[in-house]
Amino acid sequence: MNQLIKEKLAVLPAQPGCYLMKDKHNTIIYVGKSKLLKNRVRSYFTGANDRKTQRLVQEIRDFEYFVTSSEIEALILEMNLIKKYDPKYNVMLKDDKSYPYLKITSERHPQLLITRKLKKDRGKYFGPYPNVIAAKETKKLLDRLYPLRKCNNPPGRPCLYYHMGQCLACSEQPPPKETYKEIVQSITSFLNGGYKGIKKDLSEKMYEASEQLNFERAKELRDQIQHIEIVMEQQKMTLNEQRDIDIFGFSVDKGWICIQTFFVRQGSLIERDVAIFPFFDSPEETFVSYIGRFYLHQNHLKPKQILVPIGTDDELLKELLQIDVHTPYRGRKKDLVELAKKNASIALTEKFSLIERDEARTILAVEQLGEILNIEIPHRIEAFDNSNIQGTDPVSAMVVFTDGKPDKKEYRKYKIKDVEGPDDYETMREVIRRRYTRVLKENLPLPDLIIVDGGKGQMSSAIDVLENELGLDIPLAGLAKDDKHKTSELLYGEPPMVIPLSRQSQEFYLVQRIQDEVHRFAISFHRQLRGKSLFQSELDKIPGIGEKRRRLLLTHFKSINEIKNAALEEITKLGIPKNIAEEIGKHLKQKENKR
Repeated sequence: MNQLIKEKLAVLPAQPGCYLMKDKHNTIIYVGKSKLLKNRVRSYFTGANDRKTQRLVQEIRDFEYFVTSSEIEALILEMNLIKKYDPKYNVMLKDDKSYPYLKITSERHPQLLITRKLKKDRGKYFGPYPNVIAAKETKKLLDRLYPLRKCNNPPGRPCLYYHMGQCLACSEQPPPKETYKEIVQSITSFLNGGYKGIKKDLSEKMYEASEQLNFERAKELRDQIQHIEIVMEQQKMTLNEQRDIDIFGFSVDKGWICIQTFFVRQGSLIERDVAIFPFFDSPEETFVSYIGRFYLHQNHLKPKQILVPIGTDDELLKELLQIDVHTPYRGRKKDLVELAKKNASIALTEKFSLIERDEARTILAVEQLGEILNIEIPHRIEAFDNSNIQGTDPVSAMVVFTDGKPDKKEYRKYKIKDVEGPDDYETMREVIRRRYTRVLKENLPLPDLIIVDGGKGQMSSAIDVLENELGLDIPLAGLAKDDKHKTSELLYGEPPMVIPLSRQSQEFYLVQRIQDEVHRFAISFHRQLRGKSLFQSELDKIPGIGEKRRRLLLTHFKSINEIKNAALEEITKLGIPKNIAEEIGKHLKQKENKR
């Protein structure tokens, strides 16, 4: 613990608020809240912590805090700060899973749509649905039953759906608003459980059609009834009431939490959501924060009621979400909360071995690599590789691994500009210079470790640029390959020395994955450029000839040779200006003379 942190801990207030932990780059890496800032923040630096919390604390170089007047204000501020800064130790609380919903638009001629985005646009939303197939099947069923707009045709220009009796908007006399209002109410009633009455009405009509020997109509009605049964009555787990309810349960083990969400719609359990992530506050506070962000920042549709386990601060959630939050103590609702908790416990047990294995392959391997190289934990590793064939189309590529995992949005490609011929050392100098000049100029995050694909020569070129040209002191390692082009040795230090890594160790597998990935990325970029150059036409080299004119010429004349022998008038007839037509003939004949 540094002196600055000690001094700040001594003056922490005994009030509610939020705290922001920062690393050596002054980047916010964790945001938390507490009823009592003084006790919570101190707890990170005193007493025993589990391994994952120790990992967080090792990175903390400073912190700041905001005092709030209440716990609810602290919770809202915490959610806003996480959304703003996206701290890496809060990232596991994010859930980018979006469910499909059915939406009735608020237009003059309403439409029934499938959407994954919930907006405040006066539309009516129903769901969520288990998957897009279920949403499509339900929409298909409703399209057959209710004639909302299916096209964009103007009045008096009927579409196919109009002739099928499924679209009224394009009729010569569009229906009044009252008709649409009744249809929307019928759909709302249908989706809120009223489909059982509709199924009964259809059954009566089916029997009437059968008695009248109108078997084709009876079969059509029978198919609709069967479709309602398939789409709307698949669920087995039910509640007696027809309200939309979300049920939450959680389980914790070894510093990880699993939260299960059951979605109950019209009394039926239609879907569940599972989130597993490490936590650094108390489980109960983490649980409350998760539910808050689940609705307010992840755009999930709020139900009529939320059920939470005993011990949850339901009053705080009720104030935050402005909906009914209930803790059941008996009955069917309590059973479903317990079922959610049981599922969370099972999911955590089943996945914990995978989590531990993933940690061993990633963050633990990163920590071990840092210890072996005697540097700080290399959370961010940037790796470089060059690719060319006898100096043609030289390129370089950079990949980024964050905590042992590829961070593909950070990958970069480089076309080499200043190096002629197959000079790997100068290519490495150019790409290192370009990359870290930009990093300094734009104040981008610096890596904790740089890895270059190559031996002492590539390392020397990169270090010279970093230290002597840019004044940067960043640990740099090299990766050499064996005769089979497989990862052989890790080089580090000045002069570079071979760092012994066990071939069965996770840190060796990590550097091997990094080398394979940067090589793959560089090769794919080089092939992409070569492919473009192979298919480049001689016409592309002529000023004034773009994609459109090139395609026009080749379509009309079939070959470059025909264009070369064509008369000037024949080319200008295609709409190509005379000066460009003259340039085409001149260029192609000069090309022939050079041969």
